Amino acid sequence: MKASDYIAQFLAESGVTTVYEMTGGMITFLLDSLAARGDIRLISMHHEQAAAFAAEASARMTGVPGVAMATSGPGATNLLTGIGSCYYDSVPAVFITGQVNTHELRGDSGVRQAGFQETDIVAMAAPITKMAVQVASADDIVRILPLAFRTALEGRPGPVLIDIPMDIQRLPLAESAPRIEVSRPAAPAGVAAALEALCAAERPLILAGGGVRVAGAAAALRRFAEKTGIPVASTLMGLDVLEHSHPLRVGMIGTYGNRWANLALGGCDCLLALGARFDVRQTGADVEAFRRDKRIIQVDIDACQLRWRLEPDIAIQADVGAFLGEALRLADGLAGTDISAWRVQIEAGRNRWPDTSELADASGINPANFLRHLSGVGGEASAFIADVGQNQMWAAQSVRLREGQRFLTSGGMGAMGFALPAAIGAAIASPGAPVFVISGDGGMQINIQELETIVRLGLPVKVAVMNNGCLGMVRQMQDELFESRYQSTVLGYGAPDFVAVARAFGMDADRVADSADVSSAAAWLADDPKQPRLLEVSLDTKTCVRPKVTFGNPVFVMDEPPGEGEPA
Repeated sequence: MKASDYIAQFLAESGVTTVYEMTGGMITFLLDSLAARGDIRLISMHHEQAAAFAAEASARMTGVPGVAMATSGPGATNLLTGIGSCYYDSVPAVFITGQVNTHELRGDSGVRQAGFQETDIVAMAAPITKMAVQVASADDIVRILPLAFRTALEGRPGPVLIDIPMDIQRLPLAESAPRIEVSRPAAPAGVAAALEALCAAERPLILAGGGVRVAGAAAALRRFAEKTGIPVASTLMGLDVLEHSHPLRVGMIGTYGNRWANLALGGCDCLLALGARFDVRQTGADVEAFRRDKRIIQVDIDACQLRWRLEPDIAIQADVGAFLGEALRLADGLAGTDISAWRVQIEAGRNRWPDTSELADASGINPANFLRHLSGVGGEASAFIADVGQNQMWAAQSVRLREGQRFLTSGGMGAMGFALPAAIGAAIASPGAPVFVISGDGGMQINIQELETIVRLGLPVKVAVMNNGCLGMVRQMQDELFESRYQSTVLGYGAPDFVAVARAFGMDADRVADSADVSSAAAWLADDPKQPRLLEVSLDTKTCVRPKVTFGNPVFVMDEPPGEGEPA
């Protein structure tokens, strides 16, 4: 078989059922071989960045590495934002780029470019991949493909990039594609000491980070929390490890976290952080104040992440799933301190500062109210996908996930334009189930062309565009730091009529501008679970995200609640 046929066979035998791409001259052999098989679906996107985000969402929904392809030059460079998103959020993905023929490569000639669209994508991608390599011969493919998949999956997952010159794609190969084998993580040390600290605590708290989902350990976390009775707060990337109604779920912590969750994080006396990296948005700027009066147990598969920014009392380098498996085994028969008063305290905070009250004085539609209604009609959804900006934080604060529903967003990279193409990957990974997109007017414009992809494929994607007529997160920062000078967020910024744009693409669309109509508008969006729809939600330009951690402070020192003094 020729090399491109071999690659297609390897992908199929590795569990890949969908490849996202935007065609170009240097990947035509690859696309032709994939199309000839019939067992791998090719999804043609309108931008390579969108293909990368769709592949990322597919991987996060299924655990199988997402695959995206692009041609050389601008095609390859357009993948980079999506590659970075996978790298920072620990998502296994394989990106395959076509390259000019080997005789057209510049090599060490000193010229800037030899072949048309020749670009050294390997050097560009190296800092944001676990492996980036250019294939030098057909025989290299046999070695590199299984290595790439193992690398993407093992340890802390992440993306790999394989750059394949066009002439090599059509060379003959005699071997059949091997199966990949991924090593299992070993049982970690230090689990007994961690359990001892948790059992002795009066106010223990579990902080579930993105590493819980990365390890496929959400079910194990649920069992451990229920066995111990310890409440579970989450970071943005760990938001969906427990459904909203679970009695042990606390809420989201962070710079824009739920007020009661941040206060619980500040008030706990023993914190078990699972796959949470303690970046500034999780701790606040004052790290010493954050760690004061509490024992911290940090579990992370990445040794570099442990002891970064703060020194935990117990540091355990381990796969989160392996840690929880051992913790469940050792937890039988352990008796902890009575923490019922602690759980009552957390619940009292939730009742005192509900998310809907944070913007009770907002003019027009309250985003929290709208998102509660959206959650109420989204029971059949497989996922809620948030873009980046104020819409992301409103969604994370207020979407009420049911058991099994996923919450996807771009965390570390924080890439606007993520949600719409990611919804395509999520919808294809969960056929028949609707997927809800929560985007802002700014992020929506970055990959708005993928509305055509959704309509063409007939995907049940429900898009809510939270339109406040500005780039709101930066505008909110300008209120705090720049005396409300709104350059480039309000001044010099514009957006189209999203209803008209959606209809131009053939999508049913509507708009809601009155708070009295929010319930019926959300119901309309979800009314036909099989068809794509778009709802533009008109918000006041001055609508903010509240609460917000104040500059220079730990995460539990936030702006004033509406109508109250500073929280205790």
